[in-house]
Amino acid sequence: MTHAHETAIEAVDLVKRYGDVTALSGLSFSVRAGTVFGLLGPNGAGKSTTIKILTTLSRPTSGSATVAGVDVLARPNDVRRAIGVVTQKTGADPQLTGRENLLLVGHVHGMRGRAAKQRVDELLALFDLTEAANRLVKQYSGGMQRKLDVAMGLVHRPTVLFLDEPTTGLDPQARSEMWSEIARLARSERLTILLTTHYLEEADHLADQLVIVDRGRLVAEGSPEELKSELRGDAVVIDLSPEASVDAARTAIEGLAGTREITVSGRTIRTRVDHGASAVPAALAALERSSVAVAAVTVARPALDDVYLRYTGRTFASADASKDQLEVAR
Repeated sequence: MTHAHETAIEAVDLVKRYGDVTALSGLSFSVRAGTVFGLLGPNGAGKSTTIKILTTLSRPTSGSATVAGVDVLARPNDVRRAIGVVTQKTGADPQLTGRENLLLVGHVHGMRGRAAKQRVDELLALFDLTEAANRLVKQYSGGMQRKLDVAMGLVHRPTVLFLDEPTTGLDPQARSEMWSEIARLARSERLTILLTTHYLEEADHLADQLVIVDRGRLVAEGSPEELKSELRGDAVVIDLSPEASVDAARTAIEGLAGTREITVSGRTIRTRVDHGASAVPAALAALERSSVAVAAVTVARPALDDVYLRYTGRTFASADASKDQLEVAR
């Protein structure tokens, strides 16, 4: 077992090009063993490309990486023996039962007889799937299928587990349950978990450390609390009425003392202030003097979306929907 002070994953200046498209532009980060590490970014940011390189499914154009202390380019087979991988799409055969899927994975990894059966029983109990073990997977709910996917990634007792967008497509309740499973797994199995996600709340909830990537580049890194603590004060978000002038609104807000980091996204203006509660009346008064109609105003403590906005100049949601993000085949 890798000790907690060691580096379980290290990426150094990873570059990946697909023809004229650059999916990764010198991405570097390291992951401490025994932690949950978040790779956070909007769709198309390069997260899945990074996972493919780290799991030996793709070669970088340049750069290097090690996983569990093993060079992914020099010794890919040794890396594969040390890792578990849960992809965005289920890897389970829907025509087999949950137990049969787990046994099949065990056989692929050379496990036989009583050892394989005991490990499968252990995982079925761990993920609360014992009662459903002998049902066909096609009868499983989405949440149950994702639990089975994670269990399949753990059959051979890896030291590093890759979870690529593990809760995409799940309803809120199933997503919350999966978060609990991942947190419990990190504690009970002493695994290193690399989690890719485009859900800000998921990264905030689960990750001990994270990096935020955008267009294949690292834009911020640290623990969720460290990143949020860099942002002093409160975020004030002003949604303008359809008839309001965005330019006039921005000019009015820029004229207020104490406002900083002002950004505009569509008909929404965001700014940072020291004290949100006292800043809102002044902002509304300034907008009224400029004949700018307001639809809504909200005040919030710093969140990861504010971190992303600070480093990229756009909101996470707008980046997630943007068509200029790199669309790399998964």
